[in-house]
Amino acid sequence: MKYKIGFIGAGNMAKAIIKGLLNASIVTENEILASASSQSSIDQIKASLQIQTTLDNTQIAKECEYVILAVKPYMVETILGEICESFSSDQVVISIAAGVTLDQLTNWTHQKLRIYRAMPNTPANVNAGMTSLCTDVSKADPSYAYVISLFEAIGKCEVIKESLIHAAIAIHGSSPAYVYMMIEAMGDAGVLLGLPRGQAYKMAAQSIYGAALMALETGLHPGVLKDQVTSPGGTTIEAVASLEKTGFRSDLIEAMVTCASKSVQMSAKK
Repeated sequence: MKYKIGFIGAGNMAKAIIKGLLNASIVTENEILASASSQSSIDQIKASLQIQTTLDNTQIAKECEYVILAVKPYMVETILGEICESFSSDQVVISIAAGVTLDQLTNWTHQKLRIYRAMPNTPANVNAGMTSLCTDVSKADPSYAYVISLFEAIGKCEVIKESLIHAAIAIHGSSPAYVYMMIEAMGDAGVLLGLPRGQAYKMAAQSIYGAALMALETGLHPGVLKDQVTSPGGTTIEAVASLEKTGFRSDLIEAMVTCASKSVQMSAKK
């Protein structure tokens, strides 16, 4: 193949992945080919990322070993219908289109390819994303580890059963919004207590970032880390007790269960 990786669609998530791949030296600019629907988009992508570009999706299918579908979900079937005859059996197709299943991708490609379904979240834009990856491809296949490495270039990646995708949506797909709400609320509290808003937001965001990094790097149970911050009769345990009293944990759990249920409903309508 002429190119290692091809992107059909070059929106924000595709750009985040491309930047991550280049920064991690997984591929070079000359090994990536991206398509877009307009010349202005092509010009912008080429100028900002220095990768190869095209207006022809079929060229991606013909010339790229790994083809990443980075388009709106409603466009996937049509695009695959237009390019499926250009695929060869040794290629890999990766979809980051929300809600499009492995079965649908298999049916729409009209041939047996190695297919992956990925769900990165928006912090991928700062190389701190979380991606859930679903596939029927064997772990022994050379593409398996390589596809994981693509998404590890923009954060963390976990392989899950496709039946758990709705849970993953609740836990990491939608959760950045919950965290932003928490940062905003903590910032408001800081302002109420006399801090300038900019400083309050920065303190809140950095504290959440640091706590998350502690959980990831130490591998300790979150409860253990929480206990390390609290001391008998201190300020932190007072705040923890207040959160428990107002149902902080149960509210979070309920919100995520509701999110997953909505995802199931939306999937059933497709």
